[in-house]
Amino acid sequence: MNFTIPRRRFASAAVAGIALTGLLSACGGSGSGEDSSGSSGPVTLDFWGWANGQEAVVKAFNASHKDVQLKYTKVTDQLTMQKQLTNAVKAGNAPCLVQNTGEYVTSWVSQGALADITEYVEGEKDKFNPGSWTTAQVQGKFYGVPTSSSPNFTIYRTDLFEKYGIEPPATWDDFIAAGKELKKQNVKITNYAGEDPSTLEVLAMQAGAHWYSIDGDAWKVDFQDEGTLKAAKVIQEVIDNDLNSKLSFADYAAVQRNYDNGGTATRQISTWQMAGMVQNFTKSFGDWALSPWPTFKGEAAKTPAGTNLTGSVTLVTEDCKSRQQAAEAALWMSTDTTAVKTMASPETGNGVMPALADSDTYIPEAISEKLLGKNYEPAQTVVKDSLGTVTTDWTFGPNWTAMFTEMQAGWAKVVSKEQKVTDLLAHMQEWTVNDLKSRGISVKG
Repeated sequence: MNFTIPRRRFASAAVAGIALTGLLSACGGSGSGEDSSGSSGPVTLDFWGWANGQEAVVKAFNASHKDVQLKYTKVTDQLTMQKQLTNAVKAGNAPCLVQNTGEYVTSWVSQGALADITEYVEGEKDKFNPGSWTTAQVQGKFYGVPTSSSPNFTIYRTDLFEKYGIEPPATWDDFIAAGKELKKQNVKITNYAGEDPSTLEVLAMQAGAHWYSIDGDAWKVDFQDEGTLKAAKVIQEVIDNDLNSKLSFADYAAVQRNYDNGGTATRQISTWQMAGMVQNFTKSFGDWALSPWPTFKGEAAKTPAGTNLTGSVTLVTEDCKSRQQAAEAALWMSTDTTAVKTMASPETGNGVMPALADSDTYIPEAISEKLLGKNYEPAQTVVKDSLGTVTTDWTFGPNWTAMFTEMQAGWAKVVSKEQKVTDLLAHMQEWTVNDLKSRGISVKG
């Protein structure tokens, strides 16, 4: 599955803010929104991001704006971004604008790292779809602008499935059965990277789990609810039966070669992950098709709120002195037609579905005809349908960044069969409760 750079829908942020009041009281800062450089020239805003296509978008922005210019720095990936931003925040020299994803917003707000830009963006609501609009909010305040949505589906090798007489899996039971058939041919059905526990997160999300929720004036933590255990069972079966590759995204090229060469036959992904396939494949163009995300047996179609990505956001930091200009630049990058099409294309950008109210009209740009071949037209229907089945009740907690880092270490042991998924969940339950308490946050669990 491997959602190394997740884009997830950030649900319930306003509710989550109730329990964050103490942590958020120091936020907001005194930035005036004016350039503090004293220069008579244009305001220059530093912008950090990792997505393909952003350099072209920045170039277009700079060409069309005289008074504000963006200075772009490309960061390796999402996890590197969190580390570099942490260091910059501590040093007091964070860039004005940073690309990020919904699951990290609450954590950054609780640390006082983001600026409240509500006054500059709240009037733009009608331009965005409802799910994405919540991505950059905490406690009813905006700290950035949503940039993408994250429809989810399965992409699979049609040639392998046809050769071995396998139907695209409709349920997770079908998925495991298909994996066992493919294993006989020395083909894995999925890839679990040891550094990436988002596989567990998204299946739990789909199954109705709630790792974080609000109970009165406290956070409730539950890593062992019914939905999470249902997800854990699927993952454990895949691992126990050796149905998964174990390739790390640290060697991204090797992962892509494995898919291209037919070593692994499916991925549960969103549109943006197709870009890496298009840009790295040489052999299997036209051999891929889309099918709906597998369901749990007997349940209606439901897809998780993103692969990380729920969607991405462009955040404005507390260190930014030109907040109005930063907010307006972020809005431009998310709404300008040319910029949106550049980012939506897997050839020129990152294959991201925009956060706009009419995001489904960009589906043809967001998926690759080169990759899908004759399956390109039916794939558009799969993507459109998936937009209507996305989970909307998942909440990211105030220590999400630290929690996810801790989970990574345990997940590596799960993938290597040193412990069971349920062992990891028991540890995360205890660890998360204790971590929140150590931060002075009221918690139940």
